[in-house]
Amino acid sequence: MVKKKVAIIGGGQVAEKVHVPNYQAREELEIVAVVSPNSERARGFAERNGIPHFYTDAAEMFAMEKPDIVSVCTPNKFHYENVMRALEFGCDVLCEKPPAISAADAKSMQIAAEKNNCILAYNFHHRFADDVRMVRESVENGVLGDIYVSKAKALRRCGIPGWGNFTDKEIQGGGPLIDLGAHMLDAALYVLGFPKIEKVTAKMYQKIGTKKSQGSLGEWDPAKFKVEDSLFGFIELEGGRLLQIETSFALNIKETSVMNVEFSGDQAGANLFPAQIYTDENGELVSLLSREEADSDRHHKSLSAFIDKCLGKDVMIADGNQGYIIQQLIEALYQSAEKGESVSL
Repeated sequence: MVKKKVAIIGGGQVAEKVHVPNYQAREELEIVAVVSPNSERARGFAERNGIPHFYTDAAEMFAMEKPDIVSVCTPNKFHYENVMRALEFGCDVLCEKPPAISAADAKSMQIAAEKNNCILAYNFHHRFADDVRMVRESVENGVLGDIYVSKAKALRRCGIPGWGNFTDKEIQGGGPLIDLGAHMLDAALYVLGFPKIEKVTAKMYQKIGTKKSQGSLGEWDPAKFKVEDSLFGFIELEGGRLLQIETSFALNIKETSVMNVEFSGDQAGANLFPAQIYTDENGELVSLLSREEADSDRHHKSLSAFIDKCLGKDVMIADGNQGYIIQQLIEALYQSAEKGESVSL
């Protein structure tokens, strides 16, 4: 059996803990190389994971290894250049979220994938949870009726990452919206069937990250905190429907962390994590579906779907067009918050 060759660009935690083990678990694949601008990091990554080659330059890696599949696990700023290079070489690509820094870049990536007949997927792994599948099927079957209000929450009380570039706007493109909120926006829009977005209105704040220096996810330099620590938005969808988004790295709330989406229809309501569907009968709450725990195997299912797609199977992925829609929405929310006015799409 001729195995498909896989290369990984970016030697960070998500590459090592998520991408590598899922590729190595598939006998149809072999990881041939890792790329990182830091030679020692690249070497260590390769040695720890039994990868035969490491590079500090992606162009050299493509010329030497000629991979079939590429994972892009770099900081957000470098997604575009690495995805585009991989697509130009005819590779199928899985890119970590968000797609890019700008909607224009995400659109260019989508077009390049279509032009080169390549698969382009984004690791919006939350949509692959069994919980999301169950709620989506209920929505498609009309159990909730007309869903007119949805609420997506990606909140941390004091969870500013103390590692990486998460507080650097130039590298990351923003704070909790682009890092955490992107996931719940994707899950919400996927369940709703990606309805047309008409207008967004948002407010963002930088109230805590510049004053504190330590939280549940380590320490940071408040003088270098250049992103929002919270953002709140209203997203108007076609048909008069509304999607609210709440995101934070730091916000004085009771819960340590909230990652969830609520849907309110005229027949029933639902929560995503864990999946719950409920309605009211004569003032009493009635459960129509209830899972005790949310599916925790989301990363594996996301990677497996991408691999299956690369092997020719007809499976769901978070594709280039959907990635562009999410990026466009994120960009519009930031623009609305910066301008202090609504933005139409």
